[in-house]
Amino acid sequence: MVAQYDYIIVGGGSAGSALGNRLSADPNHEVLILEAGRRDYKWDVFIHMPAGLAFPIGNKHYDWMYESEPEPFMNNRRIYHARGKVLGGSSSINGMIWQRGNPMDYERWSQDQGMENWDYAHCLPYFKRMETCLADPNNPFRGNGGPLQLERGPVKGPLFKAFFDATVQAGYSRTDDVNGFRQEGFAAFDRNVRRGRRLSAARAYLYPVKSRKNLHIKTKAMVTKVLFDGNRAIGVEAIVKGKKQNFLSKDVVLCGGAINTPQILQLSGIGNAQDLAKLGIKVVKDLPGVGANLQDHLEVYVQYSCKQPVSMQPMLKFWRRPFIGAEWLFLRKGPGATNHFEAGGFARSNDKVAYPNLMFHFLPLAIRYDGTAPSSGHGYQVHVGPMYSDARGSVMISSTNPMDKPKLKFNYLSTEQDKEEWVEAIHVARKILTQKAMEPFNAGETSPGSSVDTDEEILNWVRKDGETALHPSCTAKMGTDEMSVVDPNTMKVHGVEGLRVADASVFPYVTNGNIYAPVMMVAEKAADLILGKQPLPPENIEFYRHQKV
Repeated sequence: MVAQYDYIIVGGGSAGSALGNRLSADPNHEVLILEAGRRDYKWDVFIHMPAGLAFPIGNKHYDWMYESEPEPFMNNRRIYHARGKVLGGSSSINGMIWQRGNPMDYERWSQDQGMENWDYAHCLPYFKRMETCLADPNNPFRGNGGPLQLERGPVKGPLFKAFFDATVQAGYSRTDDVNGFRQEGFAAFDRNVRRGRRLSAARAYLYPVKSRKNLHIKTKAMVTKVLFDGNRAIGVEAIVKGKKQNFLSKDVVLCGGAINTPQILQLSGIGNAQDLAKLGIKVVKDLPGVGANLQDHLEVYVQYSCKQPVSMQPMLKFWRRPFIGAEWLFLRKGPGATNHFEAGGFARSNDKVAYPNLMFHFLPLAIRYDGTAPSSGHGYQVHVGPMYSDARGSVMISSTNPMDKPKLKFNYLSTEQDKEEWVEAIHVARKILTQKAMEPFNAGETSPGSSVDTDEEILNWVRKDGETALHPSCTAKMGTDEMSVVDPNTMKVHGVEGLRVADASVFPYVTNGNIYAPVMMVAEKAADLILGKQPLPPENIEFYRHQKV
């Protein structure tokens, strides 16, 4: 046994980094962060160079390398899921795209039982507290003093201009800022890049305060379960450098994310009692919602060949890498200093939805997330996928061995709504990319190509080619109904004491867009709730609504 801490944070990823900073701000609080991955070393180019984002994916030193179970509606394919295995978590390996989601997401959250204080007015102050929006610091919707400094993509070059013009020609709107008054529309995106370097949660929140004597960070420390005395959590068991150790605390806060948080809860005896009993696990609390309600975004790449030599495709050539690396290393400039996801937008695929149900990212090159590219020359693409699939999956441990990965099933394309919106998504993407503004560059669609035209052909292509956008969430949702896991007013796990959750697993519904910003907002808001502070007052600023709902 070791000395008792006030707070043990399980997971030094996105949410854990923010909580480590906020909970240790009081020098009387002893805070321990246990991160199963390694340090995010300053010299590690693959983490800190924005354009290096493809290299950690599939690398065991950076990535937990999860796979789903055979997905029954995706030709029984196993869908690969990258998760960050390093301090900073997935914020150290993600695409650095900063999107809050639509304000209506949080209005939807607030309609669930007990979630009244999670509407947009209550969440907006926390979005503002954590950011410094360099592009528009005086915007009433944006922050101007937080640790996460946000640049806006420069969107230079003829392909970006043509894409924006094409969206207007296709009948969609431009917007100034997808994180401001109006999300619906197309614009340059904010990104977690500062002076040519990735700004992860660890770099933004932990490194500035690492000298605090009351903040303790252990890496390569894998938590295997929560320790209980009756129904009170008293600490955790972890494997540190190959040896089991127990760490005691007054409060345990799980920040493992949508996969690892339910895994730890289940290993600790919290979950569906029948499932746990089958594995011989002593039940501490029967909570059937643990590991249920799994949500994600599936996406595809619609790719085109480019007539003119104006894409970034030549930058992918192997012989250029040393020059790109040197320019980035010494000047923090050039192709290595961008995350490439500089622009995109949000659109409604039909008139039934009250706010955008499709997200687009535009890239001035044709490439997959793992870094592979088609053999043809210049190209460009959009990433597209529905944002509000009603498909639901699950996370469930398969044994009592914490080293065994849990079983993941997402059930992509399992509902009629999901399939309908997927067909609409491809039609909208094609509508935009075949407008007059794109004609000087359009040398033909290469993926999926002209042979994929009917609804069923589109769905078959999505089944074959779809990939996760890496937004797993909602597996220990906040609320007060029978399937909820976490109290939205305290972040405590229902039915036990001394145990809380603050990460993507507590979302009731996945948000519209990349989920890093909402995760950080949840962590910021959770910090005040955990500390018993008066929450920031709500800001009732009117935001854009396509229609009243």
